[in-house]
Amino acid sequence: MTREITMADGDMINDGLENQLEGKGKDLKGRVKDAIGGLTGDESLQGEGKLDRLKGKIQDTFGKGQEDVGRNL
Repeated sequence: MTREITMADGDMINDGLENQLEGKGKDLKGRVKDAIGGLTGDESLQGEGKLDRLKGKIQDTFGKGQEDVGRNL
């Protein structure tokens, strides 16, 4: 049995994709900060980078969950 995707499901899927994209952006920004901090010896910048990467991974994972819920409702 197939089911139609409703507008609410579509919104959940789109929100999930948006969170995944934003999360990947934060992860990338964190990678750059981490690398620059490592090259320049700036431990504070390196720490910021690691934190940004963690935030990005969390947001990406949350977005994947939102997308899954939207597809399975």
